[in-house]
Amino acid sequence: MSLLEIEVTCPDSESATIIAKACLRARLIACANLLPQVESLFFWQGQVDSESETLLRMKTRETLFDEICALVKEHHPYELPAIIAYPVTQAGPGVADWVGAETQPAKICD
Repeated sequence: MSLLEIEVTCPDSESATIIAKACLRARLIACANLLPQVESLFFWQGQVDSESETLLRMKTRETLFDEICALVKEHHPYELPAIIAYPVTQAGPGVADWVGAETQPAKICD
């Protein structure tokens, strides 16, 4: 089983918490970390902009990425939420087993 760490920037801790809890209830992630007051600088609609945001980090199976993206988009207030995934190449003893036990296998589409 391959693992991912997914990052999503959110406008505030409240929206990050809503997304994290929705993912947890759906058994799409094993854990979420909220890192408040991250300063983001970015290009948007042709100009440089900046915002104080909350960074949401989630641990999951690689096979659940598409379902997580759909759920994030459903609950995220941004027009284009930044959803970035990083493969976990190594984890401490038992971490992969824990993530696997706490998340559902990906749904098979017919």
